[in-house]
Amino acid sequence: MNTTDTVPEEIVALVRGGIDQPLDDHRFNGLALRLFERQFKLNLPYRNFCLARDVSPSRVAHWREIPAIPTAAFKEAAMACFPTSDAVVVYESSGTTGAKRSRHYLRTLEYYQASLMSNFTAHLLPEGRSMPMLTLAQPSSVAPQSSLSHMLEEVAKRWSAPGGGCYLSGGGLDFEGLTSDLRRLEKKGEAVLIMGTAFAFVHFLDECAENGQRFALASGSRLMDTGGYKGRSRAVPKEELYQLYEDILGISQDHIVNEYGMTEMGSQFYDNVLRDACRGRARRRHKIVPPWVRTIVVSPETMEPAAQGDVGLLRHFDLTNVDSVLAIQTDDLGVAIDDGFEILGRASGAEARGCSIAVDELLGAVDEPLGGRAVP
Repeated sequence: MNTTDTVPEEIVALVRGGIDQPLDDHRFNGLALRLFERQFKLNLPYRNFCLARDVSPSRVAHWREIPAIPTAAFKEAAMACFPTSDAVVVYESSGTTGAKRSRHYLRTLEYYQASLMSNFTAHLLPEGRSMPMLTLAQPSSVAPQSSLSHMLEEVAKRWSAPGGGCYLSGGGLDFEGLTSDLRRLEKKGEAVLIMGTAFAFVHFLDECAENGQRFALASGSRLMDTGGYKGRSRAVPKEELYQLYEDILGISQDHIVNEYGMTEMGSQFYDNVLRDACRGRARRRHKIVPPWVRTIVVSPETMEPAAQGDVGLLRHFDLTNVDSVLAIQTDDLGVAIDDGFEILGRASGAEARGCSIAVDELLGAVDEPLGGRAVP
């Protein structure tokens, strides 16, 4: 049997071991090289991409040398190691109306699920307890090709205590239902987890400000937002939004966790702050890279690794991308920090994309920004 045949089983076992399981560079390198060999063999568009750069498995000795495919390639070709008719799900990127979308074909959800459960619980539920989960994102019945919708439904199905629900649909945001449930849980003194896109929260907070609504949610309540802070017609600075989470919802800032994910990847990245708070640590807010992923920052000019501390483009090597491409080159700007990175936005000229923009289009852009201050 070819040694590459065992790679998927080894990867899923690794990911199920959780984020505290160490993975030294030697073992990661071995898995990445074997996975690259598999993908070079089975993924024709990716093989052509590599050959155009005169790269093949026999010429690669380290995972950093594996050619990283630009995310835009997922819009132009089926980046799959199997016939796309065999896909159990096709995740499609969000973005501005009319834009071409990336598509990620998955033959199985096993790797995605393993990564999701290990990573989410470590950063949003580090105490290991369930709590009511209130979701500001469309259900998968409305958005079947949204990886975010699937993600939030799966964690709620596994971890939510009674009392939560979904408050965003094709018809818009159920402000009254969400407000009512928050008041009920506030009165009970029960800690909650509210999850959604940044601009779904913007619209909810706008409504709260307009109606004079404020909450004092129970200690231990937390919030996960995802997507950018720039919508269709305005931007809301992250610092301003996080202060409003605290002022209007009563959630402390070390219990506000941003998630960064991509249609083209099977793994996600989460802020360190809640996990650190539960461990009595205080560090600069940044994204944690799980052990089955490696992220490097590359120079936009040379596409070579940037100097430590320099801002550059994020390049991810994700072992859970078993059946597509493990090496992904993004247009996202970031800087390396400790055991992860800080994301700083999109490169100049990069296409706007993301679930926040999609939600902002669904709910309708609001002209007046939060706090009454226009942001270009």
